[in-house]
Order: sequence, then C-alpha cells, then structure tokens
Amino acid sequence: MNITQWSQLVLICIMGAMSPGPSLAVILRNTLSGGRTQGVMSGIGHGLGITFYAVVAVSGLVALFNTIPNFFSVAQIAGSFFLIWLGGKMIISFFKKDYAANENMSSKNSAHQGFLEGFLIAFLNPKIAAWLLALFSQFVQPDAVLAEQFVLVSTVGVIDASWYCLVAFLASSGRLVKGLQQNASRIDLGMGILLIILAAGMLWRAIPHII
Repeated sequence: MNITQWSQLVLICIMGAMSPGPSLAVILRNTLSGGRTQGVMSGIGHGLGITFYAVVAVSGLVALFNTIPNFFSVAQIAGSFFLIWLGGKMIISFFKKDYAANENMSSKNSAHQGFLEGFLIAFLNPKIAAWLLALFSQFVQPDAVLAEQFVLVSTVGVIDASWYCLVAFLASSGRLVKGLQQNASRIDLGMGILLIILAAGMLWRAIPHII
C-alpha cells in the first residue's frame, strides 16, 4: 500500500467517523451527562470496538485472498458497490431530513460506564463489520505482510477514537453539539457524494481484472 492509497483510506475513515449516527449520539449523550472525561472514555472505547472488527476484517480477507482464486477482485467490486450504496443512503437522508442525534438517555457519570458504552455501540453494530469488509477489500493485498495489516488496523482505530475524543472535548463546551445537529444533513450529503466518487474510482480500477 502506497502513500496515495493510505491517504484515500484516511479520508474514507474520517468521513465514516464524522457521519452522524448512533455512535455520535452515544458520545454526545455521555459527554453532556457525564462530562468531558466520560465522553473521552466513550470515544476510546468506541475506537477499540472498531479496532476489533478491523483486525477480524483484515485477517479474514487475507486468508480468503490466499485460498480463493479471483476473490480479491470480486471483493473489490462488491465492496465498491456497497460503498456506493452507503453513499446513496447518505444523500437520500439529506432529502428526508431524518436524524435522531438527540436521544433522551440517562447515564451513570463514570469513565468506566462511558468506556463500556462506547465499546458496545461499536461492537454490537454489525453494519460496522460490513463497512470495514467493504473498505478493506479496496486496500488489503493478497500478499499483505503483518506490518501492512497493522497499519490498516491502527489507521482505522486511531482515526475513529481521535474523532470521538475530539467530539467529546469540544462538545463539553456546547459549540460542536449545536453545529453537528444543525448541519447533520449537509454533512451526510457532502460525505455521500464524496464516498460515491471514491468508490466509483475504485470500481473502475477493479473491473479490468475480472474481464
């Protein structure tokens, strides 16, 4: 994986982390109810939950690439279509204005509670596993060495945890919360369009290997 591919991975991971959804709702809820520490611990827990799925996705894909002929190209194409579908959902949500970032939840004001909830909201979300499988199918090579797999996994985990920790840090002042809630639909629209463009480029590069 070269620097260009890694940059694409970073960009997609940032978009995925920033997209409003249940994870963001939990981080904001814990920050507002338990303070900055609980919010940050929720972000760290969420990042570890993402990292767990990243390890499973990378190791599973490498094993499949090495045992099933043409699985690499097929996985790339399938993953591209999934990312395009996901981007389409983001664009559709812009027109539906269907957001539920505010949830009336109560929480114990503890770092442990925040960490556990952050981890579980990621660990118990099967869509994250599907997302990572689709994502890594574009970047994992059949001959990927352990060091390259570590870079992939750590990139996803660090970006996710860093984003949500930043959200918790800024949300404790109240400014970011209002901004995200007011612009949630616009964020999804922009990210959906960009995600489709990136996925279409990946699809264009993968198809010749099948034909």
